[in-house]
Amino acid sequence: MVFDPTRDRLILFANESFYAAIRAGDMTAMDELWASDAPVACIHPGWPILVGRDDVIASWRTILQSPPGVQQRDARVVPIEEGMALVVCRELIGDTILAATNVFLRERGDWRLVHHQAGPTSARRRRPRAAPRVVH
Repeated sequence: MVFDPTRDRLILFANESFYAAIRAGDMTAMDELWASDAPVACIHPGWPILVGRDDVIASWRTILQSPPGVQQRDARVVPIEEGMALVVCRELIGDTILAATNVFLRERGDWRLVHHQAGPTSARRRRPRAAPRVVH
C-alpha cells in the first residue's frame, strides 16, 4: 500500500474524533463515527465480544453515561487495502495503559469505525520526575 499523507491525516482525524467523543460523553458523535452499512464489532476490556451495530452502540451508550478520561497516544495508521485501514495506539486512563486497535472503513465518503478493541498491556504509565531538591 502506498503512503498517502492526506488519507492518513483523515484517518487519524477520525481516530481522534472517536476519543474526543468518549471524553465528552457525546453519544451523537459516537453513533456517527460507527459504520452503518458494514458489519461492526467491539471488544472492551472485561466485556464479552460484541458483534452488530445495535450491541456495539448500546455498549457505548452505557460507557458514555460516565465517560472515562481516556487519552490516546502514539497513533499509527496501518493501511490494509484501498478504503480500509487500522490505527494502533495506546489508551491512557489514569495509571492504566491499554493497547488499542481501531479499524476504519471508507463508507459513503467518510472514514467510519468497524472495529475497536482495547486490552491491557505490560507497559505502565511513567510518573513525571519530581524536580531535585536543592539543600543549602
